[in-house]
Amino acid sequence: MINKLSGPKRKFSALSAVCKTILKETKEAGTFKVERVIENPQGMEIIANGKKVINFCANNYLGLSNHPRVTQAAKDMIDTHGFGMASVRFICGTQDKHKELESAISTFHQTDDTILYPSCFDANAGLFEALLTDEDCVISDTLNHASIIDGIRLCKAKRQRYQHLDMHDLEEQLKASMDKRIRMIVTDGVFSMDGDIAPLPEIVALAKKYDAVTFIDECHGTGVFGQGGKGTPEYFGLEGEIDIINSTLGKALGGGTGGYTSASQEVVDVLRQRGRPYLFSNSIAPAVVGATLEVFQMLGENQDLITNLRVNTKLFRTSMKAAGFNLMGHDDCPIAPVYFGDARLAGKISEELMNRFNIYVIAFSFPVVPRDHARIRCQLSGAHTTEQIEKTVAAFVEVGRELGVIPNAKL
Repeated sequence: MINKLSGPKRKFSALSAVCKTILKETKEAGTFKVERVIENPQGMEIIANGKKVINFCANNYLGLSNHPRVTQAAKDMIDTHGFGMASVRFICGTQDKHKELESAISTFHQTDDTILYPSCFDANAGLFEALLTDEDCVISDTLNHASIIDGIRLCKAKRQRYQHLDMHDLEEQLKASMDKRIRMIVTDGVFSMDGDIAPLPEIVALAKKYDAVTFIDECHGTGVFGQGGKGTPEYFGLEGEIDIINSTLGKALGGGTGGYTSASQEVVDVLRQRGRPYLFSNSIAPAVVGATLEVFQMLGENQDLITNLRVNTKLFRTSMKAAGFNLMGHDDCPIAPVYFGDARLAGKISEELMNRFNIYVIAFSFPVVPRDHARIRCQLSGAHTTEQIEKTVAAFVEVGRELGVIPNAKL
């Protein structure tokens, strides 16, 4: 008879044994990830693990995640439209504000219509299966985000990959797929692990030459690149030239939840009928919708946050390179990975910066990045102060000297 007070004895299953082995190997490789607990709102200074630290690893590119106007808009929307919808969109989960936000995003990206999802991971997961069949072909950059890779796996289209940012290889892949009904070129606009920017002018030119469809994931581009924060298409002067744009509300646009696909009316209509994450997931909460509408209003009123982001990005990247660090990615990108290669070394530097200097950064290692390509991904915000950036660079230099990464570094 089971003792109701103590409960049944837990059985150590074969699955538990496998998981234990995986965890042991992960720890031995120096890639085991431990979550730090934040005790206050997201910002440039946060309380993590019980102490105040400078945050240099959030996707909070414009510093809007706890902006008073954004949080007030969320509160106001709860008062008028409630907390949650308890429904998917097509049953009873569509409010007037959902449609208003979709319209605002479409205007922002110069597209016909937009469809909202719980996250951009869901937008990427739902798109390819809904639109493509075995008559079609997807041609994807080798370093595209995991959500794109997973989304492509769900569809029956032929899958081809081109080497990262290699336009010659892309053209060869296009030539090899001319027998397909649809050829879809798929790329991140900004590559989150490397800080690279996709060469959209060349991609668009090739798409026109070979009658292909262009798809970009703009999660790290929306609100970040371009004069008005409209992403890499605006950065390259290609607004209205991209066929399908997927992006997120969870980074520069307030840092909440939610994602979307913005495209032609026909594409969006098909996704509303067939997109499984849309059809089978709850609607975005009204508070998130209200806050995001306020963010778009703010972007239209003032470009200071975007301007500040550019200034801070240049200061950090220039200072770190001058100190002797190997920074990855494009000089204009606020994703500034500091490359070390060795996972243990990157982890050690991250811990030293946190424990001794109160600088919150995270080491990225396998499987988030390839083996032996570990880095500390720093991310700049328009809300960082010059003092915070200079303090962080000085801390990197001191730790780098001690560990022999930059033995001759000078500030």
